[in-house]
Amino acid sequence: MARRANEPAAWTEPPADDDPAPEDGPLHDRVYRALRDALVTGRIVPGRAVTLRGLAQSLGVSPMPVREAIRRVSAEGGLVVGANRRVWVPDMDAARFDELVRARTLLEPEAAVRALPHIDAARLERLRDIDDSIDVALENGDVESYMTGNHRFHFEIYAAAPSRVLLPLIESLWLQFGPFMRSVYGRLGTAVLVDHHVHALDAIAAHDPDRLAEAIRADIMDGMDLIDGSILGRRITDEALAAP
Repeated sequence: MARRANEPAAWTEPPADDDPAPEDGPLHDRVYRALRDALVTGRIVPGRAVTLRGLAQSLGVSPMPVREAIRRVSAEGGLVVGANRRVWVPDMDAARFDELVRARTLLEPEAAVRALPHIDAARLERLRDIDDSIDVALENGDVESYMTGNHRFHFEIYAAAPSRVLLPLIESLWLQFGPFMRSVYGRLGTAVLVDHHVHALDAIAAHDPDRLAEAIRADIMDGMDLIDGSILGRRITDEALAAP
C-alpha cells in the first residue's frame, strides 16, 4: 500500500559503496552533509518515524553528531523532531507545496542566469557527463541515481557563480521536497519523467539566458507537478503560483 503524505518518515539504507562521511572537514559537518544528501536523494522518505539512534547506526557514527545534524536540518525545514526524539519529514499540504514551487521557480532560474557567464567549457562538459548518467538512470529505472544526478546537474550550474544568499535558500528548498519526490518516483517509476536538461545544455552552449531560465523552470514544473498530482491530487497552475 502506498504511504500517505502526512505520515512520518523512513530511512532507506545507502548503497554499500556510499561513504556517509567523506574525510573532509569536521565530523559534525560531514554527518550534516550526509543527512542533507539523504533527504535530497530521498533516502529519508515519507512513511514512518525513525529514531536518532537508528540514524546514527545507518550513518555509522555516534548519536552526538547526528543530534547536531538533525538540529541544523530541522532549522532548515527538512525534518521535524518529536518529544520522544523520533524524527520525520514534515507534513506536505497544499499551501506549503505551493510556496515551495513558487520559491523554486523564482530563485533557481535566477541563479542559473547569474551563473551563465561563468560556465566555461570544462563545466559544460561536466554537465553533459552528468546528463548522460541521468539518461542511464532513466533507462534503468534507477530512482536514486536519477535523483542524485538531477541534484548534481542543477547545483553544478548554480555553483558556477555561487550566491551566498540564493544558494543556501535553494538548498533548503531541495531538502523539503526531495523525500516526496522519491516517494512519487518510487510509485510511478522513471518512465514518467521528461529530461529538460538537454534544453538547458543547449541554452548554455548558446549563451542564451532567457532559454536557460525557461529550461530550468520547465524542469522544476515537470517534477513538482508529479508530486502535486500524486500526493495532493491536484495539478499546478500558473494562477495558483501567482496567488498571494
